[in-house]
Amino acid sequence: MTKIDQIETVVVDVPTIRGHVLSMATMRSQTAVLVRIRFSDGSLGIGEGTTIGGLTYCVESPESIQSAIETYIAPALKGKAADDVNTAIQLMDKVVRGNRIAKAAVEIALWDGLGKRLGMPVSQLFGGQVHVRMPVAWTLASGSSETDIAEALEMIETRRHNIFKLKIGKRSVRDDVAHVAAIKRAVGDAGSVRVDINQAWSLHDARWGLKGLQDAGCELVEQPVQSRYVEAQRELTAKYEIAVMADEVLNGPEDALAIASRAAADVFAVKVAQSGGIKRASEVVAIGQAAGLGLYAGTMLETGLGTAAALQLFCTVEKMSWGTELFGPLLLIEDILAEPIKYNDFCVEVPSGTGIGVALDEDKVAYFDRDRSAPRKTLEEV
Repeated sequence: MTKIDQIETVVVDVPTIRGHVLSMATMRSQTAVLVRIRFSDGSLGIGEGTTIGGLTYCVESPESIQSAIETYIAPALKGKAADDVNTAIQLMDKVVRGNRIAKAAVEIALWDGLGKRLGMPVSQLFGGQVHVRMPVAWTLASGSSETDIAEALEMIETRRHNIFKLKIGKRSVRDDVAHVAAIKRAVGDAGSVRVDINQAWSLHDARWGLKGLQDAGCELVEQPVQSRYVEAQRELTAKYEIAVMADEVLNGPEDALAIASRAAADVFAVKVAQSGGIKRASEVVAIGQAAGLGLYAGTMLETGLGTAAALQLFCTVEKMSWGTELFGPLLLIEDILAEPIKYNDFCVEVPSGTGIGVALDEDKVAYFDRDRSAPRKTLEEV
């Protein structure tokens, strides 16, 4: 019987191609915790845990993710059966409360290792792939209307993206609506425009904001109010035709059931990391489907590793009516995969290998390793 032999983590810091302006922070780099699980038969599984903007987004940080894995999860799982992923999930839930992103990173590596040993993609373990490519959105988050318009038009011209999500909430509601309206006028019918507030608005602001966005031709607004104000979000969902999407309020299947039962969203932004792993994310999907809600494959701006893991799940879902946002690797100055995920014709392609379908470029991982001991090479040398 193959057993879990060793669980290792490494933290990488990868600069972004431009400032990524959110309502709560401006990101100029992304930090990911990479997990390698070595198994007793010599096989290897890889996973990733990533959050956004340190602790400004949620209760986990890269440092806490790494600590939870190394201090609590790894000792509990060492020596356990490698193929019993459900048992490992239950054990992680027993020894660690919360810490969904840390658990997701380890779980991804377990599924990856199992898929490789069986010679099949992880998607096969979740019922089988029904999509080989999926529509993918791009986030416009420079903070400048002129810059965002130029970026959007270039994306349409090169057929890389025609779905755009705007990060707003840092300015006044009036200014934000004007910003969105200008971009929608510029792209016209050639592109879909959506927004993410990241919980920045009060209920009063959101009433004005949703009306203005709806009139401007925006199709969807993500998490307009703080996650604890579920009744406020329920009111907004009922009052406006524009779709309201749950994100930060959605941390696993329990939250999904609560939001669906209270009709507090039209759409679920399903995130593997935020859900607590691929299995829990699949349960969020099932609840959304049962409630008749729209589904959207969300991102924590993962590297290619975490993006590949998400694609293995979402390619098994028959109807992702709002597409995906799995563009994370494109926001980074360098991909850390040996063979990058492919983006073309407004879509992202599902990796076709075994496990999650990708391998790390170990030289690039070493280059971006926060705790590297060797002198840093240039990227050209890597």
